[in-house]
Amino acid sequence: MPAKSAAPSLAPMPANGASSIIYLGTPEIAVAPLQALVAAGCNIQLVITRPDTRRGRGKQTSACPVKQAALELGLRVSDSLEELVAMSAQNPNLLGMVIAYGAIIPMDILSVVPMINVHFSLLPRWRGAAPVERAILAGDAKTGVCIMRIVEGLDQGEVYSRSEVSISATDTLESLRKKLVDASLPLLISGVKNGVGHGVDQTGEVSYAKKISADELRIDWSTSAVQIDRLIRVGGAYTNIAGKRIKIVSAKISSNISANQTPGAVSVISKHECEVATSDGVISLTEVQPEGKSVMTVEVWLNGARIETGAVFG
Repeated sequence: MPAKSAAPSLAPMPANGASSIIYLGTPEIAVAPLQALVAAGCNIQLVITRPDTRRGRGKQTSACPVKQAALELGLRVSDSLEELVAMSAQNPNLLGMVIAYGAIIPMDILSVVPMINVHFSLLPRWRGAAPVERAILAGDAKTGVCIMRIVEGLDQGEVYSRSEVSISATDTLESLRKKLVDASLPLLISGVKNGVGHGVDQTGEVSYAKKISADELRIDWSTSAVQIDRLIRVGGAYTNIAGKRIKIVSAKISSNISANQTPGAVSVISKHECEVATSDGVISLTEVQPEGKSVMTVEVWLNGARIETGAVFG
């Protein structure tokens, strides 16, 4: 029998900084790092994003936020990973930088192009697709940013640098992501210009941040006010009232006590407020989005919703 070929090894990292960058990213969260790298004078040779997506029911497609930003910056854009391999042969001091790209980088590319990833957690806690959301839902007091090596295993690479970020009781997914992006920028720029240095293997308990499902976003009013508040701060939380779905865009934990109230029952209602009982307290709604309508304040919604005390959400 012929001998098995050895598994491909990872491409070596540029020792003293990278002369050229290939940037891989897709959503809005990856726009600010791209802009910061360009502003810092880093040489972005190519930006790779996911292919344009179809918009609405027609055949029109729309570019992702990173592609739009890259074109505005005058950068070359592609949706093909194959260009990475061709460019690596021409530039031995090339570095791939991945921020929320949205697809797995195959080993045959990692073997010729060294790649780092910006991961928004303190690894090995919250490996996976939704680390920021999971940190909020778990009530973590802190999270952070790790600049790590991309390897074949999910978020298992060595960590080159990290920065801790505190999570406040009022942080939303959007506000916490901004904190994390801001914390990542000096680490990224230093890694490009000075080199990433020696990595450190991840140690500690591993946890996985699976993608948030639609079922998880349905509010269970029989859980605690704290847990419901966390879910609302993640974004997309919804419930039902009078047979119609409604998103709870923002809310706050009320100081009122809801003794012997059915979870989900409206405990306080007026022209300006709507408070809903939970298993151990009360949630006061501040912004909502009724089915088929735009986001509105609770006052505007109550003006036409005709909700009464005793009505039950869910």
